[in-house]
Amino acid sequence: MGRFGWLKVVILLSMLAVSGARELKVKDDFPIYNHTLAMILVEYSSAVYMSDLTELFTWTCNRCDGLTEGFEMLELIVDVQHCLQAFVGVAQDLNAIVVAFRGTQEHSIQNWIEDLFWKQLDLNYPGMPDAMVHHGFYSAYHNTTIRPGVLNAVKRGKKLYGDIPVMVTGHSMGGAMASFCALDLVVNHRAENVQLMTFGQPRIGNAAFASYFSQNVPNAIRVTHEHDMVPHLPPYYTHFPQKTYHHFAREVWVYNIGLGSLVYTVEKICDNSGEDPSCSRSVSGSSISDHLTYFGVDLMAETWGSCRIVMSSHIANYSATDLRGNLVLSRNPTSSTLRRNSQTKGQSSSVL
Repeated sequence: MGRFGWLKVVILLSMLAVSGARELKVKDDFPIYNHTLAMILVEYSSAVYMSDLTELFTWTCNRCDGLTEGFEMLELIVDVQHCLQAFVGVAQDLNAIVVAFRGTQEHSIQNWIEDLFWKQLDLNYPGMPDAMVHHGFYSAYHNTTIRPGVLNAVKRGKKLYGDIPVMVTGHSMGGAMASFCALDLVVNHRAENVQLMTFGQPRIGNAAFASYFSQNVPNAIRVTHEHDMVPHLPPYYTHFPQKTYHHFAREVWVYNIGLGSLVYTVEKICDNSGEDPSCSRSVSGSSISDHLTYFGVDLMAETWGSCRIVMSSHIANYSATDLRGNLVLSRNPTSSTLRRNSQTKGQSSSVL
């Protein structure tokens, strides 16, 4: 290696020392970020975008392998009326129930991002004084067929496997829905050991809501990527912190540093404010491409602007459709190898 090559190495190492590289230690009581878990959950957040319901329900789609191999579906919910999709199943390697929500689908990603600029805090979150959210984010989870389908599947999963963890994930708008789901499970259904990890989600409420959220769902991670536009929206106004949207903690900002051909990926664990100025807020939110790929995994629909679904007749026995055409595919898993925590622990107080 020539003199210039060694110089690049020294500069890169200096940059890593300043950035903290993959920062895992946290000084307070918030959870420590798990890189391996992030790599697994981002694949679930990718798979939920699939429109071929037969392949998704049977976990044979081209995004249904890798780190998620062996996942068994409990319920696949498609709200055709509102173009929403989610699934619930059991992951034997995680010994957990996994809930995944799809991001926006019915409009182009550019139009959806433009709409985020104008979303107002217009709904008081039930049961929490001063906490405000946007009604569209709230209603996508609470006022559609998604919520009862998810809750039913989580309840069945806990009945089958005991009080195992529930891991909730999603990308973009799916991350917003996942956040409301995690809070709902804890506050309204007394579910225990709920973990949330989202990718590129927008802000969903004000500072009072963010504080309330962190108190009830402390095991929450929001992964952001480079210059991804969506985590910057709806806008946060520094001079009006109590009157504007505010992220809940904790953010993990993923970005690259390097010199020439030497590139290193940093996963920076941010502070517990939810709006750490040294993380994604330190750069402009100017990239759509950074929003659509996390850890090298595509997080997008195969086709935009359509709620088209594909389903073969042989899984009709698993399906139920309501008067609006909304669809739920449901089954019990074929194996029972997960550990039943309820056999080794006391009776849970969870109503799920």
